[in-house]
Amino acid sequence: MNTIEIIFSPTGGTERVARVISGRWNRNTVMIDLCDAQTDFSKCMIDKEDRVLIAMPSFGGRAPAVAIERLRKIAGNGAMCTLVCVYGNRAYEDTLAEMEDAAKESNFKVIAAIAAVAEHSIMPQYAAGRPDASDKKQLEQFADQIAGKTEAAVSIPGNRPYKKAGGAGLVPKPTKSCVKCALCAENCPVQAIDSTDFTADSRKCIACMRCVKQCPENARKVNGAMVSIAAMAIKKACSVRKENELFL
Repeated sequence: MNTIEIIFSPTGGTERVARVISGRWNRNTVMIDLCDAQTDFSKCMIDKEDRVLIAMPSFGGRAPAVAIERLRKIAGNGAMCTLVCVYGNRAYEDTLAEMEDAAKESNFKVIAAIAAVAEHSIMPQYAAGRPDASDKKQLEQFADQIAGKTEAAVSIPGNRPYKKAGGAGLVPKPTKSCVKCALCAENCPVQAIDSTDFTADSRKCIACMRCVKQCPENARKVNGAMVSIAAMAIKKACSVRKENELFL
């Protein structure tokens, strides 16, 4: 039996959370990277005996549409799975519900779900440094509780129909420091970045911040004024530390 990680983690926070959990189950781990736009996910076949962890960030209370689309192409074959949504200390709202529906459509057997907090990908002052030592200890405890479960009876929070998806409107742009290495274009999960001038198509960009995080020259930026406005808008919701949640 393998542990299969199906992960959409543009900036690494979701993957860090997932690794804490899956590390308690099995060292023989295989990762399916939902950020890879070149992968044919319809060819990803899961064995029924595998233990699966599906992890995604919450973008404005919803799962990233591209991640859900790619998950639906994977054949779950009745394998048991745990859902993990990762958010920046504001709210995850309908993210887990949307993930649950997509996982079931792909014939996964959902046995548990976790809502975990990690540093905000756009406004790192919120949930800074998380998952921290306390988070890791709690997530390990969650993993141990899930390990012995085999039944799919689990109540996962969320609304149906889901809340309306909203765009962050924060599209990264190249600065004068750009050396045209093309790393941003090559690794964009939605292929939104032009490989000639390295500008992002605002109609395709999902504001995942992967290009900002991975740029070796720190040469991609979002509009600072818009980030400040967005930070003020969620300040109250993010001011109190939220704890990780387990649904069994």
